[in-house]
Amino acid sequence: MNLDRFSVNQMTVKQLSLPDLVAHCVRLGIPGVGLWREPVQEYGVEAAAELVRDAGLTVTTLCRGGFFTSDGWEEENRTAIDEAVTLGTDTVVLVSGGLTPAFPDLPSARARITEAIGALAPYAGERGIRLAVEPLHPMYAADRCAVSTLDQALAVAEHFPPEQVGVVVDTYHLWWDDRAPAAVERAGAAGRIHSFQLADWTTPLPAGVLTGRGQLGTGAIDLRAWADLTEKAGWTGPVEVEIFNDDLWSRNGVEVLEETLEAFLSV
Repeated sequence: MNLDRFSVNQMTVKQLSLPDLVAHCVRLGIPGVGLWREPVQEYGVEAAAELVRDAGLTVTTLCRGGFFTSDGWEEENRTAIDEAVTLGTDTVVLVSGGLTPAFPDLPSARARITEAIGALAPYAGERGIRLAVEPLHPMYAADRCAVSTLDQALAVAEHFPPEQVGVVVDTYHLWWDDRAPAAVERAGAAGRIHSFQLADWTTPLPAGVLTGRGQLGTGAIDLRAWADLTEKAGWTGPVEVEIFNDDLWSRNGVEVLEETLEAFLSV
């Protein structure tokens, strides 16, 4: 794995402003960034697109769409697709949503997710945007994402053409599942790997568990094996490091960015 494929997700160093992130990516030779809708909207979508484009960076993904079990999901996701077009990325990551009073169990929530993606996939496809279903670790199934395994994500995606709907392979969410390697192979053979993301698994998890992702090489995941697995499955695209970690966010963002680059190249 070399620097040419490295991408840093904006949330990994969310303490950096978008101009600072872009400037330091250029300085360090980092070719790609994964962007998040909220800070991009705050900066201005058109302005963000111009900033990144002028710097010569590739926007590898836009996070996030989804939450299909919530009110107003369709308009919000169409907006996310339009923003992706403006930013010049071809991939919108979907965190699909958990249980609600209207969808109080996993089967009904997953059925709703599939139905909702069916309403969006043609709109995305017409604009050259791929929808990437991200399975989240089962600890998030109730409140954030009823899709917990790569097999479940593929079961949703396979209702649609692979150029419209695929999956995210995220080491943090999938490392525990001994069925995941076979699912990665199946996803790769079908052209449905639309994003590959790295973070490590460290314990103990923090309260709320959302910000428990570890810096590369500090936890339990064999990240090299996952990189080899995705390459064998045919993924030659960006490798995006996406870490949610309060300790990292409390530090100097430039130092964290440099550390993350070093960890990527060494791990």
